[in-house]
Amino acid sequence: MQNQLEMLRIFKAVAESSNFKEASIRLGISPQSVTRAIKELEERLGEPLFYRSTRNTTITEFGKQMALKSETVLEQVDSLFQLQHHANAPETIAGIIKVTMPNTFGRLYLLPALTAFAKEHPNIQLDLRFSDLIDNVVADQMDIGVRIGFFSNNRNVARRVNEIKFHIVGAPSLIAKTGVPEQVSDLCEMPYTGLIDQNTGRMWPWTFADDPDCFPSSPVFISDEVEAELAAVLSGIGYGQLPDFICDQYIQSGQLVPVLQDQSPTPWGIYVYRPQRGPVAERVRVLFDYLATTLSEIKFSNNQLSENQSGAIESTVNVELASSFRL
Repeated sequence: MQNQLEMLRIFKAVAESSNFKEASIRLGISPQSVTRAIKELEERLGEPLFYRSTRNTTITEFGKQMALKSETVLEQVDSLFQLQHHANAPETIAGIIKVTMPNTFGRLYLLPALTAFAKEHPNIQLDLRFSDLIDNVVADQMDIGVRIGFFSNNRNVARRVNEIKFHIVGAPSLIAKTGVPEQVSDLCEMPYTGLIDQNTGRMWPWTFADDPDCFPSSPVFISDEVEAELAAVLSGIGYGQLPDFICDQYIQSGQLVPVLQDQSPTPWGIYVYRPQRGPVAERVRVLFDYLATTLSEIKFSNNQLSENQSGAIESTVNVELASSFRL
């Protein structure tokens, strides 16, 4: 069965040609395809469109009326797609894009990239939502999400673009007081911090390369914000297990010292994702690719945050979990 729009295009070509063969040459298809399309169209309409002979093809009166009507319809369809083609040009991409992202990571790394994107695309309106709660991009009507963790949601189209590493760190003053822990069991006897998972209200476990996960049983400092935990670790209150994107600058400056580096857990992925639904608007596709490229180029271990960025650290990153992991 032929597509009705395609049949109209073939009919219009035949109406403008002397015979079916000439029309097939113009269209770049076989004469048999032209014959089948016209026959099917005539059967659908219940009227002959052409008088055929061995020498030429003559359009019927009904066919003439159809040719006029089909020309108008085809022009409107072509104009519609031409309008969309122009609308997809970089300088004219417009509309709202809703983006969800983790608090700390979003403000430190995504916000600068997104403001730069907004300058390049003044007709796009960005609606940014910062949250450490595990979200539902479909229910919340988000177009794009950025998440850190182990992505297991097959309802979304996700691209892993980078990774986050974790370090167990302590201030030099704390290490001078407690000594360097040689194994995980030593660490459990020393002061350490705890971070509350805002999704569950429970503390995140500490994870290691070889040893089992350890749930903090008696941390000397507890908070549900990683900014507060970082401040506590920097002050020498206790050891903390922190992501590289907020602690590497302090390791490089000597304000924090990594310990038990052979026990660093498997890195977590950074994902850019979108709902797996229907066609993707050009503006969403452009921003999705932009974020994927931008995040893939970040080298956290070499990244130095400005004073303003350092002060912007406010909360833990958002994670898609198959089971419980700590940040």
